[in-house]
Amino acid sequence: MITIKTEKELELMRISSGMVAETFQYVSDLVKPGVTTGELDHKIEKFITAKGAYPAFKGLYGFPASACISIDEEVVHGIPNAKRVLNEGEIISIDIGVRYQGYYGDAAYTFAVGKISEAKQRLMQVTWECLFRGIEQAKSGNRLQDISATIQTHAEAHGYSVVRELVGHGIGKKLHEDPQVPNYGKAGRGPLLKSGFTLAIEPMINMGTQNVHTLSDKWTIVTDDKMPSAHYEHTVLIQDGEAEILTKHHLSP
Repeated sequence: MITIKTEKELELMRISSGMVAETFQYVSDLVKPGVTTGELDHKIEKFITAKGAYPAFKGLYGFPASACISIDEEVVHGIPNAKRVLNEGEIISIDIGVRYQGYYGDAAYTFAVGKISEAKQRLMQVTWECLFRGIEQAKSGNRLQDISATIQTHAEAHGYSVVRELVGHGIGKKLHEDPQVPNYGKAGRGPLLKSGFTLAIEPMINMGTQNVHTLSDKWTIVTDDKMPSAHYEHTVLIQDGEAEILTKHHLSP
């Protein structure tokens, strides 16, 4: 069931989502060659808990860390590691959730580690555009797959592929609520969007094949061809007009 959030619920979601945005602003200065993903995770957790909130991913479904940190061909759910050092030229997707007084905010951002190739920069830029084109369709009166189809069309027009197995989602009292928000589909299909719905829209776009698989750690999902993937996400509130981006920050690729 898709829930319409009350003003009280939205007030708490704006706080949790605002904390997510602040965490990304903080992390943006930390991503550089020589830093380990374990260090980043530790600092993210410390930053969130200092605000009186909880890192939403820690322990969720058994996930062992506070943030998902995925590098190059890792699409999502990368487990931070004290031995995994960031190298110049990589791209790193960081997915962060915050729980505050029982309500969630969720976002993801792909960072460049030092100087990256033009090909990776282009992948990041197009994926970022996919996110915002999807958000433009996230308004009362549209259908859910208007978001999905717009993301797919933009990605494929640039020669990229859309991951099928992983989707965005509703969000609120739970991190993952109805509905699922695929990044591919047919415009005009799916549930009617209504004011008060809150969605986490998150295109995951691959440079090569759309096919992915899970590594032996049972978490990290990677591209079959080991080509890079980019991932951006915002938590948004559906309104009669333009959606409100609850996790809005000042970063851009």
